Amino acid sequence: MKPVVALVGRPNVGKSTLFNRIIRKREALVDDMPGVTRDRHYCNAVWEDKEFTLVDTGGFVQGDMDRFAGEIRFQVEQAIDEADVVVLVLDGKNGVSPYDRDLVEILRNTDRTVFYLVNKVDNEIQEENMFEFFSLGIENPYPVSGEHGYGVPDFLDDMVRSFPDIEEEEGEDTLKIAVVGRPNVGKSSLINKLLGEKRLVVSDVAGTTRDSIDTLCRRGGKEYLLIDTAGIRRKGKVDQKIEKFSIIKSLKSLDRCDVALILIDAAEGVTDQDITIAGYAEERGCGCIFILNKWDLVDGTAKNTKTFYERLYMEAKFLHFAPAMTISALTGLRVGKIFKLVEDVYEQYQTRVTTGELNKILGSATERTPPSLHKGKRLKFYYATQVEIKPPTVVCFVNYPEAVHFSYKRYLINQIRDNTGLDKTPVKLEFRQRTGKIDFATLKDEGHRTRNKEQRDKFSRNKEQKKTERKIQARKKMERLAETPEPD
Repeated sequence: MKPVVALVGRPNVGKSTLFNRIIRKREALVDDMPGVTRDRHYCNAVWEDKEFTLVDTGGFVQGDMDRFAGEIRFQVEQAIDEADVVVLVLDGKNGVSPYDRDLVEILRNTDRTVFYLVNKVDNEIQEENMFEFFSLGIENPYPVSGEHGYGVPDFLDDMVRSFPDIEEEEGEDTLKIAVVGRPNVGKSSLINKLLGEKRLVVSDVAGTTRDSIDTLCRRGGKEYLLIDTAGIRRKGKVDQKIEKFSIIKSLKSLDRCDVALILIDAAEGVTDQDITIAGYAEERGCGCIFILNKWDLVDGTAKNTKTFYERLYMEAKFLHFAPAMTISALTGLRVGKIFKLVEDVYEQYQTRVTTGELNKILGSATERTPPSLHKGKRLKFYYATQVEIKPPTVVCFVNYPEAVHFSYKRYLINQIRDNTGLDKTPVKLEFRQRTGKIDFATLKDEGHRTRNKEQRDKFSRNKEQKKTERKIQARKKMERLAETPEPD
């Protein structure tokens, strides 16, 4: 297992900036406003060919100066407990804070390897301001700058040397599951219930989650990556910069996931924004499952459930293939069945159909219901083949790709679904012009117009020359007839 390194510190000392510097990606949200990070944020990193897992945490404060202070403090303590190495980040620009002393005291009582970083030190001259940090009773603090990279390589060299020797594990295909929805529909509560621990900060305040948080879990010998995302509100209601970045990261999570759990607040019913979010998932081609949360607050009779499903699929016709289930993240109602449904969708999502079977299905479909004519000419479907999985993507070669009506395309996709059992996954069908074969019948009909310009010009010149020669011969014939004397 990879070593786990946790970055801890008080708010606004630059932990997320340093996190992005080490992993060499802009994964964590960064802003001058304190308290942007609230949950634990995990990401894999490599230094000197040694892999480790880096954890970004929220700012640690004692007391209740922030309504999320207690939850964030719990998350920091959890990160310290599960880490092999703890990195305390201090603020070299603003100096020592009472919260720094509290954290140093906590870390003295842990058996973890601890490194102390004084951040926001951009050059050797600024290192002279580090002496006051020795009053915390720490040894060998590292002057670094997460923003500009100053001193970071020296710190990483020493950190990876402290790692124990670990046997490399064989790579495994991890199933990525993104949990998306409007704010306050229970996304973080659901992931906490799936994990069986209080992994993410949860509150009744809409917008508690600001970043897309990745969490690995293992269930039944299978590894899953659960991606908690920020709630997606309507564009007109988004005015804060942090929320705009949060929504962008939520949409990026849909790009990299295999299956999206679209959470809907069953107590509020299906809203227009729920359908918009479902459209985002459909556009990105990921597998989709509708999760109707807070079902414990709804009259869950069979009649009411059927009515809810009918309303849902009436509004989201474009995701008619996506299964749906009712749950309660608070009570755990049917939460355990989600992984089984995800596996069913994922199995179809990565299915590959043989070329022979596809051509048999499409041949039978076009013979049973032929397509309409295009400018008086018949559409010819030559052959089809699957070119991709995740989702299954089929390319069909025809003589006029742009002439295939969308309704006939939908008909062919439904025929593929019915005959292959792909009833829970998106299926893409593309039409292309067949190339590499000359249609001589078309050439014969078009005649000389299909030849190149030089041939057409030569043909025209020969035609005019022959026409001129015929006129000359006719004139000479008339002259001979005029010269011939009439008999007596």
